Amino acid sequence: MWIIILLVVVAVLGLIAYNSLVRLRNMAQAAWADIDVQLKRRHDLIPNLVETVKGYAAHERGTLEAVINARAKAVSASTPEERIKDENMLTQALRGLLAVVENYPDLKANQNFLDLQNQLAEIEEAIQNARRYYNAVVRDYNIKTEVFPSNIVASLFGFKKMPYFEIEEAERQAPQVKF
Repeated sequence: MWIIILLVVVAVLGLIAYNSLVRLRNMAQAAWADIDVQLKRRHDLIPNLVETVKGYAAHERGTLEAVINARAKAVSASTPEERIKDENMLTQALRGLLAVVENYPDLKANQNFLDLQNQLAEIEEAIQNARRYYNAVVRDYNIKTEVFPSNIVASLFGFKKMPYFEIEEAERQAPQVKF
């Protein structure tokens, strides 16, 4: 009798752990989809931003090409790990583009550019919020795949750790301000 009760308790705990892992995995996938939507918005905005800057800063070809190439690479990434790496490269390229803009007062005053820059700032904030939520869900999911007893269920059913959407090491450095 005690063995049957023990088996039922283990089965119920296993079922609870399994359902919890499925819920967290689905939440992480939904959070990744939210990031993907924001990244798509950013990818759609970049060509307009580049074209606007081109008119003013035609000789900044290398910076413009770096942004275009980084965007193309980010759009074609297939795995979350590749996407994270490529999106970080795109962020760096966009920062370079916005730094170039500082040398062109007429461009900085152009209403079309200002609108695009404001849209980009809004999208970047939405991406940051989506990353924060995704990383929180992934943290909970990864913890669940590692702690006892849910780690047993995770290994039995093939639940694997998910990657965090982290910034590159270069982005961790504080910017230098020079006067």
